[in-house]
Amino acid sequence: MLVSAAGLWSALAWGWDQDKLTESAAKLSPKTQASVKAMIQMADRAAAMPEERDRLTAVNSFFNQRVAFKDDIEVWGQVDYWATPLEMLDKGAGDCEDYAIAKYMSLLSAGVPQSRLRMVYVRAQFQGRPQAHMVLAYYAQPEAEPLILDNINPEIRPASLRPDLTPVFSFNGEGLWSGVGATTAGKSAGPSVAVARPAGEGEGGGLLMGDGEFKTCP
Repeated sequence: MLVSAAGLWSALAWGWDQDKLTESAAKLSPKTQASVKAMIQMADRAAAMPEERDRLTAVNSFFNQRVAFKDDIEVWGQVDYWATPLEMLDKGAGDCEDYAIAKYMSLLSAGVPQSRLRMVYVRAQFQGRPQAHMVLAYYAQPEAEPLILDNINPEIRPASLRPDLTPVFSFNGEGLWSGVGATTAGKSAGPSVAVARPAGEGEGGGLLMGDGEFKTCP
């Protein structure tokens, strides 16, 4: 299964360089400059925390509290746009991919190994119907049950306590994993994403739109 992830990888290529972030923010509004400064300070504080679980909480809370959820069509005038953290803070709004990307990059900056983080596309039961959604999963160990960082539910919970989420595929800078199996379409194979899925359900193909990309996100 292929996914269009150009927004994420261009963001990662750009990196988390504090000088570049500050320089870029200086060209924007004072509010954006203050938000970027707060983000950098938050990531620095998180990096000093000895427990990774505390880093997750700091990063998750920062973006969930500071950024308003809005669809890409409202923010960017496009059906699907993957924003960098700077772009999201400048708009003060983003959709599920934007939250997940910002949390992913912030945790990398805070010293959490990339191998412990996965962006996960899921089918989420939201307001009585399934919708395409993205969350960030954290694996303390390769075979451990992941913790889920989400903008719908601000509480970080083990995947087994999120029966509303059914995984489709997950990925990070090391590879792409399909569903809950070990099949990889990226650079390396890895453990399956362990987001709970109802028995008897398929791999969530119903989330895909006609062009093979996800377009909706609560």
